[in-house]
Amino acid sequence: MSSPSQPEVPAPLDNLEIQYTKIFINNEWHDSVSGKKFPVINPATEEVICHVEEGDKADVDKAVKAARQAFQIGSPWRTMDASERGRLLFKLADLIERDHLLLATLEAINGGKVFASSYLFDIAACIKALKYCAGWADKIHGQTIPSGFPPGVVNIVPGYGPTAGAAISSHMDIDKVAFTGSTQVGKLIKEAAGKSNLKRVTLELGGKSPCIVFADADLDTAVEFAHNGVFYHQGQCCVAASRLFVEESIYDEFVRRSVERAKKCVLGNPLNTGINQGPQIDKEQHEKILDLIESGKKEGAKLECGGGRWGNKGYFVQPTVFSNVTDDMRIAKEEIFGPVQQIMKFKSLDDVIKRANNTSYGLAAGVFTKDVDKAITVSSALQAGVVWVNCYMMLSPQCPFGGFKMSGNGRELGEHGIYEYTELKTVIMKISQKNS
Repeated sequence: MSSPSQPEVPAPLDNLEIQYTKIFINNEWHDSVSGKKFPVINPATEEVICHVEEGDKADVDKAVKAARQAFQIGSPWRTMDASERGRLLFKLADLIERDHLLLATLEAINGGKVFASSYLFDIAACIKALKYCAGWADKIHGQTIPSGFPPGVVNIVPGYGPTAGAAISSHMDIDKVAFTGSTQVGKLIKEAAGKSNLKRVTLELGGKSPCIVFADADLDTAVEFAHNGVFYHQGQCCVAASRLFVEESIYDEFVRRSVERAKKCVLGNPLNTGINQGPQIDKEQHEKILDLIESGKKEGAKLECGGGRWGNKGYFVQPTVFSNVTDDMRIAKEEIFGPVQQIMKFKSLDDVIKRANNTSYGLAAGVFTKDVDKAITVSSALQAGVVWVNCYMMLSPQCPFGGFKMSGNGRELGEHGIYEYTELKTVIMKISQKNS
């Protein structure tokens, strides 16, 4: 997630006042039907930011009803010219660009994401993706309406998985669900879809992505990308390079440089300048990571640095590096979703391909080598939806993204991602034949 020339990052907004905490249906703000609210916690300070209306099945029903009305035959959205739909997506991208600073600040205080990272990459990537999709609107072959999405086209129902999420998954009037999250929850969604109306489901789930570094690789490049690949957003990234395989002849030097790089991480409030590692998303995830770190120690991995909590407040975890990790250890098998790097040794190409594929996941992978033939051979053999060569975590809205095996199915982004949200129909018409 680096660039040779990055734009200057402004200061985050001070004393940000949270304005919108309600449910959005039919272009209007609503209280939850139940009257319940849930707290939003700043993971860096453990303080309550605000309380948000808690949607459940009743609120989902209202949103679905509004969406169905917006999509009925003859509705403004249904009859809208494709180029006009594209224009609305462009306008949404422009509005996000207008509020770039606000959204990056919200990401930092809500999710613990480092402000500079959110500003430079996440919000910018969202804008690019919307503009890319907008360009497709009139290319995957009426009337137009004044600027703005018609009521019911966009609805937002904040809530919890067992209530709002379950209601969406099993709703008979929802035709498509796209979910990003754990494999366990993805299975529940798929099951609910099958038991209800057999709705289409796109799942982008967990991963235990291998990153393979061969002896002929540029070591500085490989160390930096491998570091960013697992420490970006405190390791809370589905494609995190959480299984690092390094060829035996360069193993010790690679470990030394990786530890040196990890020790340079600066932890603290993600809004502050110079910080490059913030807190984990919540207390539960924080405790899970610390438990997995302890398992690594007990199972015989060598703790090179880190290995515990950082600070007295907030859900921070020290940047942690393990060496001498074996494939049977929990830290080598389970998705940690935290700032924990496991470095394993390999001897041969065939051996590392077999070990890299020996997982129930298949989301992403990385290969570092100067040998093009080797890069092509390994990339073809790896069971992963995305393979990066001599880089890692470089994404583009033009490229489809998704996984194999228990990392999910379907694709987001790119042309293939667009078609996940369409239906293919065949119409066969017999034309009367007349004598000419």
